[in-house]
Amino acid sequence: MSWKQKKRILDLLAAEEGCTQKLWGKTLNVCLIYPNRYRIGMSNLGFQAIYRLINNHPACLCERVFYPEPEDLLEATEGFSLLSVESQRPLTEFDIVAFSLSFENDYPHILQILERGGIPLATKDRKESDPLIVGGGIAVALNPEPLADFFDLFLIGEGEVLVAPFLDLLVSLRGKLAREELLAEIQKQVAGAYAPRFYNVAKSADGQIISRKPITAEFPQKIVRQRAPDIDAFPTEQEITTKNTELGNMYLVEVSRGCGRGCRFCAAGFVCRPVRFRSFEALKPSLERALKKKKTVGLLGTAVSDHPDLVRLCRFVLDAGGKVALGSLRLDRLSREMAAILKETGVETATFGPEAGSQRLRATINKGINEDDILTAVDILMEYAIEKIKLYFMVGLPTETDQDIEAIIALVKKMQRRARAAAPGKKGFRAITLSVNQFIPKAATPFQWSPLADIAVVRKRIRRLEQGLRDEKSVRVSHKLPRWNYIQALLAMGDREMGKLLLAAHKLGGNWAQAIHEANINTEFYVSRTKDSNEILPWDFIEQDIPKSLLIREYNKSALSNSLSATADKEKENNT
Repeated sequence: MSWKQKKRILDLLAAEEGCTQKLWGKTLNVCLIYPNRYRIGMSNLGFQAIYRLINNHPACLCERVFYPEPEDLLEATEGFSLLSVESQRPLTEFDIVAFSLSFENDYPHILQILERGGIPLATKDRKESDPLIVGGGIAVALNPEPLADFFDLFLIGEGEVLVAPFLDLLVSLRGKLAREELLAEIQKQVAGAYAPRFYNVAKSADGQIISRKPITAEFPQKIVRQRAPDIDAFPTEQEITTKNTELGNMYLVEVSRGCGRGCRFCAAGFVCRPVRFRSFEALKPSLERALKKKKTVGLLGTAVSDHPDLVRLCRFVLDAGGKVALGSLRLDRLSREMAAILKETGVETATFGPEAGSQRLRATINKGINEDDILTAVDILMEYAIEKIKLYFMVGLPTETDQDIEAIIALVKKMQRRARAAAPGKKGFRAITLSVNQFIPKAATPFQWSPLADIAVVRKRIRRLEQGLRDEKSVRVSHKLPRWNYIQALLAMGDREMGKLLLAAHKLGGNWAQAIHEANINTEFYVSRTKDSNEILPWDFIEQDIPKSLLIREYNKSALSNSLSATADKEKENNT
C-alpha cells in the first residue's frame, strides 16, 4: 500500500475512541465491510452493533473496511488493495468477509470492493483458500436474490440473535470441512442462514417463478427471519465515536425497533415488526455512557415518536446538561411538552413526514394523519418559536394523480398562512424545506405488487412542485434526479437475473443503459408492471413476522381507501 493510504487509515484510527484491536493468532478473523464511505458507514448504528457482537465473541476478531475514498481511487494502481482499518491487512487474510447492507444503491460497490480485495466476484469461481463472503442487514432481509451470484451466505434477520450461533458453529468446524460442506452445515444448523447455491429456482417463459426448492430435503423450505424478542436484554448504542462521520457531533442510542403504524410503503415498518420499545430503565445506562462521551445524544428507532417514555428520556438528557437529537417526528405526536423539549435542546428545524398532500392519498398509503393534525402541529411550532421545518413528501405513489401534486402545493401554502395567523406580526415559517423523493416499491410491504411510476411523469410532477411554490420565498424544494431510482427499484424487486446486470454494469464502469442491453434482461418485467398477488415473488422464501396474507389484505385495503376517499371527495364537490 502507498504511504498516503496508510497515513489516512492511521489518522482515522487516531481520531477514534472505542475501537477494538485484538491480536491475530488462532482467532476466527472477520472483516466487516460497509460498502460506502467511512463517514457514512461509521454513522450506521447497525454496522457498529455487528462490530461489537463479533469482537465480543472470545474466539473471534473483527476489523473494518469501507468503500475507498476518492483520493484512494485516484491513487489506485494495479497493486492497490483494500486494507482493514485496525491492522491494515488485505481482505484475503481474513476467514470471513461480511457485508453490512442497508441500501440497494451500495450494491455496485460490493463488486468493486471484492475485485480490489483480490477475491473472485462469483461464488462459483472461489477456491478453498478464499474467504467466505457473507451478507446481512435490512436490504438482504427484504430480498437477497439480486446478490445471490456473489455471496456464499446470507444471514436473514437481527444480528443479536444471528451472530453468536453462526460464529459458534464456524469456530467449532474450522479446518474440519471443505467449503461446500461447511456451508451445508451452516444452512442446516443456523436459523436464518441462507446459502443460495442450495436452492433451485424454476421460471416460466415469461419470467415468472414457478417453483423454488432446496436441492435436498436436509435444507429448510423457508428461511425464517430471526428477531430479538426482548431488546431490553442488550444495549444497541454507538461502539466507536469519532469526529470523522456524518453524525460526528452526537452519540447514537437505539430506543425502539419496528413500528405498529402500518404505512403501506415502509419496508422498515413491516420487516422490523413487531414494534419493540426499550424501557427507560434499560436505556438509562446507555444515556449515561453517551453523556460522558458526547454532549448530544441521538435517539434512533423506526417509531421514536411513539415511544411511551420519549419525553422522560429527553428530559433525563436535558437535566444532565446534554442535548437531544431526534429524526423525523410524527405530526400527530407533536405535543406542547415535546415542542418545549425541542426548543430547550436547541432544535432550529423540526422534521416531519406528511408524505402526501391530499387526504385521499394519505389514506391510500395508511399514513394515519389528517390536515387537522398538520395544522395543529403548525400552531404548536409557532407557539414555541420553532420557525424552520423540513417536510418529507413522496412522488409516484400508487394511485397518485396530478391533483395530488397540486394538493402538496396547497398544503404547504396553507401551513404558511396558518403559521402567520398563529404568530401575528411574524412572517410565518422562516424556512420550509420540502425533501421530495420518488416512491420505490419494496419487498415485504403491501405495495410490493405496485409498479414504479414512470420516470418522465415523476420529473414532470417535481417540476410542477417547484413551479407551484416558486412565489413562496421561504420554501425550498430539494430532490434528487429520479434517473437512478429505476435501477434502485430493479435491485430491490429483482431476482437472480440481477447478478448478470450488476456484473455487466461493473465491467462497463457503471453504464447501466448499456449493461441492461448486454445482460439482455427485460427490466420492465420487474419494475413497471402491477404484479399478481398470487404469483411467487423472488423473496417469498423468507418467512417474515408479517404473513403474505396480511400484506395482500393491506394492499386491497389501499384500493378500498382510495375508492372511499374519491367518493367522499366527489360528494363534497357536489355539495359545494
